[in-house]
Amino acid sequence: MWNRKFRFVTLLTALLLVGFLSTSYISYFVAHESIISQVEKTTLPLTSDNIYSEIQQDLLQPIFISSIMAQDTFVRDWVINGEQDEAAIIRFLKEIQVQYGTVTSFFISEKTHKYYHSSGVLKTVNKINPQDAWYFRVQGMHQDYEINVDIDTANKTSLTIFINHRVYDYNGQYLGAIGVGLAVDAVKLVIENYKNRYGRQIYFIDKKGSLTLRGTSHNGMENIHQEQGLSTFSNKILSSPSSFVIYEKNGKKTYLNSRFVPEFDWYLIVEQQENQAEILIQKTFMTNLLVSAVFSIIIVFLVNLIIGRYQHKLETMATTDKLTGAANRQVFDVLFSQAYNQSKRRKSQLSTIMFDIDHFKQVNDTYGHSGGDVVLKNLTQTVKENIRKSDILFRWGGEEFLIILPECELLKAADIAEKIRQAAEKQDVKLAGKSLSITLSIGVASMLENDSPADLVNRSDKALYLAKEKGRNRVEVANNLLT
Repeated sequence: MWNRKFRFVTLLTALLLVGFLSTSYISYFVAHESIISQVEKTTLPLTSDNIYSEIQQDLLQPIFISSIMAQDTFVRDWVINGEQDEAAIIRFLKEIQVQYGTVTSFFISEKTHKYYHSSGVLKTVNKINPQDAWYFRVQGMHQDYEINVDIDTANKTSLTIFINHRVYDYNGQYLGAIGVGLAVDAVKLVIENYKNRYGRQIYFIDKKGSLTLRGTSHNGMENIHQEQGLSTFSNKILSSPSSFVIYEKNGKKTYLNSRFVPEFDWYLIVEQQENQAEILIQKTFMTNLLVSAVFSIIIVFLVNLIIGRYQHKLETMATTDKLTGAANRQVFDVLFSQAYNQSKRRKSQLSTIMFDIDHFKQVNDTYGHSGGDVVLKNLTQTVKENIRKSDILFRWGGEEFLIILPECELLKAADIAEKIRQAAEKQDVKLAGKSLSITLSIGVASMLENDSPADLVNRSDKALYLAKEKGRNRVEVANNLLT
């Protein structure tokens, strides 16, 4: 498993680096060869592409955060169980907002239409309210998430970039929308950084040509229809997904490249005046290399972290009993083989203890299966406290358990079994306001020379049933091991 994970991460790293480096180098080479004669065909589109790419990369983290929130088992279980504890989901949203530094975090329930926010329950969304139209759009969309620029319901003076992510239950049924928001002001600083890096004027306009987003140092028109020289080309810009125009601005020839950004429903505008030096292209290339390296590291780290967590979770689910935390029967063969080989290598004894709870059916009949579950979990904890770290506890089935004891002779195993029996008998379990005591019937056996795992387990099982026949609440040792 680890080798597969390592190979996958290595391949992903190589693909990312090759992809980023190849893209950056090709972009630089094309721009370098045509900087003088083809600035209108190369440099501005390149800058626009880079900015667009970086904007998308800037949105990767909030998209990733929203994806984690949508797949969080707490959120899904909380909704499925009836949204009973509103403080719990509010606390979850607040922790997300604090941990990741977002300006908002939210969840809207499909069942109740309640708008849960990190500050509380804000309202109930409905189709009549135009401000709630976004939720019903998300409700009907086919993709898992969208990026939307809108007014923050919790702060109506703030324009926010929202990541709206659909939430599904374990059967793929829609439960609601969850996500986070980024302040547009933060994006303004990013735009200003782009301007300083590329030496070009960068801003966004809406479909009507009005200026919507710009850097802090931007000075100019509020609508391209009002800009002298540019107004002639405004219809061309606003009717095409991408365009290139040349116009006069302050007596200088200005090259303008536009492209539609569907995530914002805006146009990205990049302007450059003539006679830009080649060093700008070189800076762009070096910046791309740095950005590529940083994002490659981030993406690989996140992928490695996610794979590692899921790998650990799958391994735990495959080898551990969900209720008690003991090893399950499916992993017995592997662990027994390890203990058996160790026993042969060190020429030491290998023993097993099999036990179950006396009259456990009466516990279930009296207190229900939930009461029985409490008894099983408490017993598991008690047993773990009375065995060695090298011993392995299995839930064999129902109320029956098996323990493998490496490097442990029969009499010592019997002593451990008696210690477990006494500890279990002293347990005082509280169920429905009443005290409950349990007893164990226990069978002990040790490995013979030609034993298979089944032989050893069968002898300890027979010893267990002998303990039951002799009155329960006792330890019996397989007779054929006492010679």
